[in-house]
Amino acid sequence: MRYQLELFFTALGFFTRLPVPAWVPWSTERLNHSARYFPLVGWVVGAIGAATYLACVMVLPPTLAVLLSMAVTVRVTGAFHEDGWADACDGLGGGWEKSQVLTIMKDSRIGSYGTIGMVLMLLAKAAALYELGAEDELDVAIALLVAHPLSRLASTSLIHLLPYVREDETSKAKPLARRLTGSELAIASLCGLLPLALLSPIEVLGATLAVLLVTAWAARMFLRRLGGYTGDLLGATQQASELACYLGILVAWHPALAALF
Repeated sequence: MRYQLELFFTALGFFTRLPVPAWVPWSTERLNHSARYFPLVGWVVGAIGAATYLACVMVLPPTLAVLLSMAVTVRVTGAFHEDGWADACDGLGGGWEKSQVLTIMKDSRIGSYGTIGMVLMLLAKAAALYELGAEDELDVAIALLVAHPLSRLASTSLIHLLPYVREDETSKAKPLARRLTGSELAIASLCGLLPLALLSPIEVLGATLAVLLVTAWAARMFLRRLGGYTGDLLGATQQASELACYLGILVAWHPALAALF
């Protein structure tokens, strides 16, 4: 049990800026095996975002509560996944050959594709969350609690399914480039899917289907363009899947679909 707790704290320390206990040892091997708990890190980030929103919406307009909630989650994660989204937009948007795409994504500077992609992603998530809270503010908190673990499961599935394509040993994601065992994948799946119990059946269908479609599309594109994944592409998948989850819930609320259930 202690070893499992150490793996969770390893994942938490790597993917967030939250402090972890000093007694937790760090090694690339532990980071490698901590992939099973990436969705569980989403529980923590989602809970912080949900708590921030519920606290802010009591004294501020919903739009500001949404923005502050997003700002807090970005701060907690150090914009880790957002950075991956921006780099992926730059690389896949501006590069043609595999080597060119990888070089662009490695560049710490942000280009036009990355800037536009980041602005649109943040606006889309803010708009989706605002609409989710139009009838009941609690729906925003529930969406955050579901989307963060589920989107991290989407990224984890790519680690399991696709090969890692960077040969740079200094890459931060290099220690993660290992397929998960069956038990590790089961733990990750449980952590990523369990929060779906907070949703109604039609919402579960909408969110799950949307995330599956985005993840499958991303995997197909990554294989076709690069032959596998990089750390930036994992971050991009998390961001796209998070947005897809929000949109899937909103689609499920459509009167025509709601009438079927």
